[in-house]
This record gives sequence, C-alpha cells and structure tokens, in this order.
Amino acid sequence: MAWCSLRSLNGLTIDMGLLRTHSSLAAVGIGCVSVAGSTLWRSSSRRHTSPFACLSTSAITSLKEAVVTNKAPAALGPYSQAIKANNLVFVSGVLGLIPETGKFVSGSVEEQTEQVLKNMGEILKASGADYSSVVKTTIMLANLKDFKKVNEIYAKYFPAPAPARSTYQVAALPLDARIEIECIAALQNA
Repeated sequence: MAWCSLRSLNGLTIDMGLLRTHSSLAAVGIGCVSVAGSTLWRSSSRRHTSPFACLSTSAITSLKEAVVTNKAPAALGPYSQAIKANNLVFVSGVLGLIPETGKFVSGSVEEQTEQVLKNMGEILKASGADYSSVVKTTIMLANLKDFKKVNEIYAKYFPAPAPARSTYQVAALPLDARIEIECIAALQNA
C-alpha cells in the first residue's frame, strides 16, 4: 500500500465537489480516500488548505509472489497456498490434511486443529514469516461448540500479543473439514 499526500504538491488542493460533478476526472485516477476530515468533501467557494491523503493499492501481478511448499497440503483449486505482497503474507484457508496423503489427520476437531496450525506454520516458514508474524487470523468452524477446544490448541501457537481474530460457524467446509484457518502475516522489511 502506498500513502501519498497531495499537500506536498505546493499547496494544491482538490475541490471534492468538483470531482463529484466531473466523473471524467475521477476516472483518470484521482480515486483517493480522505483521511484529513470531512471539510474536504464540502463544496464551497473558499479555497481548501487542509491536507489530503490517499491510499492506493495495486493488483499488478509483478508485485505479488506465490508461496509454495510441499510441506503443507497443495491447494485444492485455482488459488495459492499463500501470496506475498507489500511486505504481507496472505495465507489461504488451511485444512487439517496430511501433506503426503491429502487425507485428514483424523475426524476430531482437536487433531485437525493441530494439523491446520502445523500446515500453516510450514506455509509461513516458506514465506519467510512465522507464528509471531501473524497479525490477523480467521477461523471457520463446522460447529461453534468446538470453539473452546480449538482455543486451547490455538493459544499454544501464537505468542502475545495474539493476532486479531474472527471466528465463524459456517454451513460447510471443503472436504467436510471440522476447521479451516486463514491468516495474514507481516514480513520484516528487507
């Protein structure tokens, strides 16, 4: 992600009312998000001198790199085990499959959770990250009643401060898994 400040353009400011009424300007690439305050969105005759910032991201394929390891289960479809982009690692949903066989370690949520986290650790390692690099996880459970069991195992893998996390019960998971976990990790600047 790149942050830019239009304030650095010798005091140039953009009249957001003008942008709203002239869509061709917005289509040229001035699609920015204001973090400077709501005064930028008001149209008036006075000159705006408030700072204006924008957040932009890029989907250029050269800015992303697939992470692949045979120490974790292969992707089950047209996706990568993980993608590295902008000093972040986005790990796809991981199942409790044994990498060599592609079969579940067992039917128990505890054993699947352990295997999910081991598989995730291998993907993180292949990307240059580890559990302490993880900033966000999302856990999907076939049954939310398994939450306490999963929490006990999960806590062993993530040192304090623990990552931000969301947990959901879902209608179904691939291959009838009991649990799936995805995560985002931050890489050290090279």
